[in-house]
Order: sequence, then C-alpha cells, then structure tokens
Amino acid sequence: MSSVPGSILVHGGRVVDPASKIDEKIDVLVVDGRIAEVGPELTAPAGAVKVAAGGLVVAPGFVDLHTHLREPGQEHKETIASGARAAARGGFTTICAMPNTDPAMDSAAIIDGVLQRAKDVDCRVLPIGAVSKGRRGEELTELAALREAGAVAVSDDGDAVADTSLARRAFEYLADLDIPLAEHCEDPAISQGGVMHDGAVSARLGLRGQPASAELSIVQRDIALAEAAGAQFHACHISTEPSLQAIADARARGLSVTTEVTPHHLCLTHDAVAGSGDDLLYDTDAKVNPPLRTEADVQACIDALAAGVVDAVATDHAPHAAVDKQCEFDAAAFGISGLESAWAVVNSLVDSGRLTLSAAIERLTIGPARAWNLDRGELSGLGTLQVGAPADVALLSTDAVSRVEPAGWASMGKNTPLAGHTLIGVVAATISQGRIVWDGREH
Repeated sequence: MSSVPGSILVHGGRVVDPASKIDEKIDVLVVDGRIAEVGPELTAPAGAVKVAAGGLVVAPGFVDLHTHLREPGQEHKETIASGARAAARGGFTTICAMPNTDPAMDSAAIIDGVLQRAKDVDCRVLPIGAVSKGRRGEELTELAALREAGAVAVSDDGDAVADTSLARRAFEYLADLDIPLAEHCEDPAISQGGVMHDGAVSARLGLRGQPASAELSIVQRDIALAEAAGAQFHACHISTEPSLQAIADARARGLSVTTEVTPHHLCLTHDAVAGSGDDLLYDTDAKVNPPLRTEADVQACIDALAAGVVDAVATDHAPHAAVDKQCEFDAAAFGISGLESAWAVVNSLVDSGRLTLSAAIERLTIGPARAWNLDRGELSGLGTLQVGAPADVALLSTDAVSRVEPAGWASMGKNTPLAGHTLIGVVAATISQGRIVWDGREH
C-alpha cells in the first residue's frame, strides 16, 4: 500500500518515543508530511486515513547509518528503489547509502545523481561520500564539495583509509565541515586477506583468519587522529570486545567518537560459517566483513548497545546476486542482507530480556540521528514523533513470531545466514514522509 501525503491518524497503539520520553497508549496525527499532534483520543480531520494500531508499538521510523544500495553500477545486486522498498518493509524511513558503488560516490555530480534517483522511492536516502578518489586510498576527494552536495558523512567503506597520513588530513578537513569520517576499521597489514574470524573455527575449516587486532588497530589510530584534529570519528560495524572498550574509554574522555553495531553481530558467531551439523557447511552467506566473531564478542556488542556506548544499530545491508555467494568460500563476496530482518533480531533481544524496548527503539531512531547530527534543518526532529518532525512512523509487533524467508523479501539480495531462523517481532506498517509505504497486514 502506498499513499500520497495527506492526513493519517494512527490510533490505539502504544507510542514509544525515547527522545520525548513517551511510552503510553495515545494517538499520532500526521498532516502533510509532518507530525501534527500526539495525544489521547485525537480527532481525525475530514478525509484522513485511519490506521488502527491496537496491540502494536508506534515508534519513530528507523534510521540506518549503513546501507549498500549498489546503484550506480551494480544494479543487478540492488537498486535505490528496491533497497528503499526493503527498508520500508524493515521499518526504516531514512537510510544512509555507502559510496562503494561503481563509480564510487566521490564527486558532487555522482552524489546529486543518487539524490535525484532517490526522490520518489519508499524512504529517505542520504548519501555518504567517498573519502578518497575512486576509494583507492591515494588522494582525498573534494570533501567540502561532497558536503555541499548533500553527503552526510564520508567513508571508503569496504576498505579502511589505510594510509595514516591521508586519514590525518581527512580528519583535519572534516573538523571544519561538521560531518564524520565513518571508518571501516580493518588494518590490511594485520588482516592479510582473512576471510573469517581468526580462531578455532577458522583453524578447523582451514580458512585464513582475520584477527580482532586488525579492527582494534584502526580504532585506536583513528581515535588519536580525530582527537588531534578536533573531528568526529564514527567506527562502522564494530564487532569485538577490545574495540568497544577503546571506544568506551574515548567517549568517557569526552571525545567525538560514535559507533554502530549490526544485527548479525548481535546474534551470530563464527560458528555459523561451519554450521551445526557433522558436515562442515562453509556457509558463504555467513561471510561478512568484519567477520562474525566469538560468543564473548556478541555479548560485548549487546552489553555496549544496552549501556549506550553504541549509538546505533546499523544494518550494513549488503545485497549480492546469487552467483556472488554460490562459489568457494575464499572467492565469495562479503556481506549479509539485513534491512528486512533487523527489527526481528533486535526485538528478539528485548524478548529475551537482554535489551529494553526503549533502548532498542532509541538505538534505531534518535540514537543514529543524533550520532551524525542528521536532525537539523528540514530534518529537525528526525528520529522522533515530536510535533513538527518529519512524519516517519513504524508500527511494530513485539510478540509476533516471524520466520526469516528471504525469498519473499523486497530486496534483490537474498543472502543471509538467518534464512529459516525463527525470531520474535514483525514490522506491521511503515509511514515515510507522510505516506503509507508498507502495510504488512494487507499481504
């Protein structure tokens, strides 16, 4: 279901808006793409669409700081339109698109092209510019021009800015631009082409391992560089306990350091690569970078998320064509598709008592919005249900059982090691910029 912006009354639901400290059964009125009123027993204007939310949680639309949309250049894996549809089904109304496209998003013209193609899709798309030209790690892009064109951050995601001198200069420029360097924290001199976590499972499978120290090396370096420059360092998809501790220490010192964890690093370990049966699986759908780690690392990610050390749950949605995964493990592409299973993974932590509902929604809404200062200008109020905020709303079931069935996903990427898993939580409907873009109750 999709509708044009107008009036929508969401009534009868439990409104949970951590930014406003609201958790009660009240209504939300949307008028012309903005939140018009929040309160008990609201009256719908003439002609308003009424959305019954009884038994559901009504939350701000989710904000994803880390999405791969593949367009331009890899439209056989995903397009901006298909990725936006997948986002809407996952409750995401704002997604930040990573620049490892072909060509890379390393110029104002390419950024503008992405924004033009994203005008009429099912969620808001905010582009992330490349740090280096062609993402080759050799020469800085015109960072100010990217910012002016609409980039909300810069990153060479898929690769770290391995050259320390280049990274230092990037942070120095970014200090005046008020956007973060979102770093893929992997030191190539240490990871040495590892294809999974370096540990007992990689040894058993005979696969090259990527040690936790490869992540920690870049985290520690970038904390120091960002501190010296007075700039913001955002650590993408952190996966290990030592890195989380380094980030916690930096934040305790008042440094501008933010971070995210992915749903798959909250629920899966490196054992997923081998499988649980007697036969070794070598599951390429579980090949991701950074790799799935140990049970202790998973628990550390959950603990840091609950404690607020981690600002955001970010999907690192990385769709691939089947041929990219149906091959030998070493040759398979890194990445997991995650937009449409994210809520169920996070809510399953709530269901098991390891995360509160308020914290879960906070890390999917206002947490990411504030981490990158996205909630300003015309996006003031992003990640909230405050009056005047963009009309982005997710209707969520917290108790419905869901089975991960990627064959039915809107995303072109069906690659996930969660296929067949049973989780707790469903996105019932999504309102994006005042339009109903998904209503799962109609399907």
